[in-house]
Amino acid sequence: MRWIVLLAALAMPVVAWFSQTGMFGPTNGAVSDQYPTLLVAAGYAFAIWGLIFLWDVLFGFWQLRLRKPDITGVRPWAAAGFALTAVWMPVFSNQWFLPALAIIWAALLCLIVAAYRASPITAPGGQRAWAAYPLGLHAGWLSLAAYLNTAQVIVAYRWLPTDNMLGWSLVLLVLATLLVLVVNQLLRGHFAYPAAVIWALAGMYVKQSGWDLPGAANIATLALVLIIIVVIQTVWLRVRAYRQPRAIVAAHRHRR
Repeated sequence: MRWIVLLAALAMPVVAWFSQTGMFGPTNGAVSDQYPTLLVAAGYAFAIWGLIFLWDVLFGFWQLRLRKPDITGVRPWAAAGFALTAVWMPVFSNQWFLPALAIIWAALLCLIVAAYRASPITAPGGQRAWAAYPLGLHAGWLSLAAYLNTAQVIVAYRWLPTDNMLGWSLVLLVLATLLVLVVNQLLRGHFAYPAAVIWALAGMYVKQSGWDLPGAANIATLALVLIIIVVIQTVWLRVRAYRQPRAIVAAHRHRR
């Protein structure tokens, strides 16, 4: 399983490179532009994939030498999340929207579980830096990307009105926020997950504040509000963990 994790991590940047060259069809960005939504972020925000891929690959190499039970339980979920992320790119490029939607949601689920299993209270610093943080960053970005993909499928198949998308876009954004707050709580506010979420919301604000679609200004404002909410929750979680570290660690050891 250790080598499968590494190979799956390496597959993501390789597939991404081929995808950007147009080998699988139109690039993901070109396909996305065909189906504009109120949940899309500015183009620069997607540069975070470079950091995600790099950190995931470093995790792949780091875990090769470890046989700890904590990491053993992470590997299948991480490998599945990486593989699904790689598969999503050519599937989306070919505009197979429903399979792509199922794949990105499955990848998000796998990476949330992997990040959660990699970030116990008692984890040493190395495990946090090379496992919990890269997996959390990946999960954080997908927490918003999955809803963006959902919005694009809605537009592509015209399941809901596309001339005025504000109503159902607000519903999706609220649902995304609820998911983010729950996962952030599960991960105890470690910085990587909320950092990716905040980066995505900031990119959404930049895009929508200069967008001419009806309701874009409302979404831009809401994105700023959500950034504040995520920051407040993260600070509260970190302060609580700082004030009660011994009690939390003792309770964790007692359960074990």
